Amino acid sequence: MKIAIAQLNPIIGDLPGNAQKILEAAQQAVSANASLLLTPELSLCGYPPRDLLLNPSFVEAMNTILQKLAKDLPPNLAVLVGTVVKNTEAYITGGKTLFNSIAWLEAGKIRQYFHKRLLPTYDVFDEKRYFEPGLQANYFSLDDINIGVTICEDLWNDEDFWGKRSYAVNPIADLSISGVDLIVNLSASPYTVGKQKLREAMLQHSAVNFQEPVIYTNQVGGNDDLIFDGRSFALNLQGEIICRAKGFETDLLIVKFDKIQRDLQLGSISPVYECEDEEIWSALVLGVRDYVNKCRFSEVVLGLSGGVDSALVAAIATAALGKENVLGILMPSPYSSEHSISDALALADNLEIQTHILPIGELMQGFDNSLVELFAGTEFGIAEENIQSRIRGNLLMAIANKFGYLLLSTGNKSEIAVGYCTLYGDMNGGLAVIADVPKTRVYSLCHWLNFHSNREIIPQNILTKLPSAELKPCQVDQDYLPPYEILDDILQRLVHDHQSGEQIVASGHDSAIVNRVLQMVARAEFKRRQAPPGLKITDRAFGTGWRMPIARVFSIQ
Repeated sequence: MKIAIAQLNPIIGDLPGNAQKILEAAQQAVSANASLLLTPELSLCGYPPRDLLLNPSFVEAMNTILQKLAKDLPPNLAVLVGTVVKNTEAYITGGKTLFNSIAWLEAGKIRQYFHKRLLPTYDVFDEKRYFEPGLQANYFSLDDINIGVTICEDLWNDEDFWGKRSYAVNPIADLSISGVDLIVNLSASPYTVGKQKLREAMLQHSAVNFQEPVIYTNQVGGNDDLIFDGRSFALNLQGEIICRAKGFETDLLIVKFDKIQRDLQLGSISPVYECEDEEIWSALVLGVRDYVNKCRFSEVVLGLSGGVDSALVAAIATAALGKENVLGILMPSPYSSEHSISDALALADNLEIQTHILPIGELMQGFDNSLVELFAGTEFGIAEENIQSRIRGNLLMAIANKFGYLLLSTGNKSEIAVGYCTLYGDMNGGLAVIADVPKTRVYSLCHWLNFHSNREIIPQNILTKLPSAELKPCQVDQDYLPPYEILDDILQRLVHDHQSGEQIVASGHDSAIVNRVLQMVARAEFKRRQAPPGLKITDRAFGTGWRMPIARVFSIQ
């Protein structure tokens, strides 16, 4: 039996459009003589739909579209479609009113529903807010093959692999006991660096341990801050990968199940990425492209400072949208160095993007004149420095409003973590492209890009000069921050590894520096709460999965 794996890129809430994508994949599957088509978790509405699920009309519309889709699909093809189903017992027994489900469509009908059993409530996930867990093992029979059905998190509870259980049940173990021949998983698993290796290792363990071939189908595309990498794959009884879809692209794979051997046969295997930088670059390009297009923009604007952060964001935007759709604005002040302008223009020439220069010296003088009486007797300081950033933010927003562009903010994760950024200034924007990319990784990505392109995209001077906000004479970042190699290691230990201050100091860091960084991270919470959505590439981003209180007393020691 041939099975088609549809790696789809849905738009949240576009029920007719998503149904059409499923229908087109079904037509391709039939052309390849497939008997079964797999689509990702919640493929009909897109993942995550979040509070759209609280709207009864949205749920009703999904059911209507699902029934129409069942009639429109080729009659000789079984299709598994991700959808939501009402929990009709909720008003009697209690619980949530919806299930996160897979619908088995065949011969013009909805044959059966399978409900997700394990509902994640960590990081960006909050499924218990909406769904009731399914209580029984899910499987069906097609062409004399018993197929177990799991949905995303259902795979992530093998205590032998993890060393512990996160949930009371293990759906894979239950299916193995039920005697299924094959397990399929329909997922919408967000991307983080290195996650594909973890997925493949986890399912290799499960395939061998339970002696079940496994097909893993994943969503692809960017939805708000989340990026989905696709890379669907399948494993045979020996835990060998026998097919893998492309990363960060839509794809359709055909895999064959041998009824005699009761195993999957070798198919097409897309190669793995050569390094993390290549993987991250692909993720960020997809994230920008989908955010811009799905929010119905076509062009973007950003400030070009001559620094490494804006250079990287400009390069990502150009790769995502095309050079004709990226506008760079240079806004030099009296404190800007000559090389900042020349470096920014050199970058723009390399990318072939349009630029405009808007000097802000006169605007700064106007602010100084307005505040001269109120600020009399005080020294030049942070307030005056931030006015420069806010002037630039206002100009960029004016351009975005005037021409209907999306403003991209260019702050990196290191700066956002410690608050080395200005509210209503450089934090302005509709999307924070590298908000989850530490400064050291920014440099690494730029070096990778130049090497990968076999030419200089990011000018060498941008990569070698000391980073500076240039808000006062002779300013460099290290006037305020530890060297980025030190800062990023402290932040990695604090934010990702949840180490205490004592543990970080014990690892070899200076206690005074550690304490200062911890204080800066805590104080910057109010800024992060007001930041634009940032593309998530790590397992701990300052986005929907970060839920720290602003008004608090406790601080990590």
